[in-house]
Amino acid sequence: MYEQKTKETDHSVVEFIEQVDSPKKREDAYRLLEIFEETSGFAARMWGPSIIGFGSYHYRYASGHEGDAPFVGFSPRKAKISLYFAPGDDQREELLTNFGKHTAGKGCVYINKVADIDVEVLKQLIRKSIAFLKKTYPDQVV
Repeated sequence: MYEQKTKETDHSVVEFIEQVDSPKKREDAYRLLEIFEETSGFAARMWGPSIIGFGSYHYRYASGHEGDAPFVGFSPRKAKISLYFAPGDDQREELLTNFGKHTAGKGCVYINKVADIDVEVLKQLIRKSIAFLKKTYPDQVV
């Protein structure tokens, strides 16, 4: 049986951010923390050892695979800052055209620094992601 690796923990978000090596990346992490909390309306929680997540929902796929995940989140990694949004939201691509300097994967958007992006578009991405997940998993919001 599949064991979900990334789970919500009781570790301190501030302690995690304080361990970020780069002072500039640490500053950006605090700025993102403020933006994500204010925009999402959820308090920050650690998910696994390195993801700061906001809110949560329970997903269940047709394959039977299921688990819990944050609605949105970020991680100040060494190379880039990873931003986590809802996978499968078609509107994300449209918003990303005005987002600023970034690269994107299936569920992640990668940025070098907050100064490279449009913060108002980030707020839209956060709100759209949460709305999409609440609509997609209406009975699964934790």
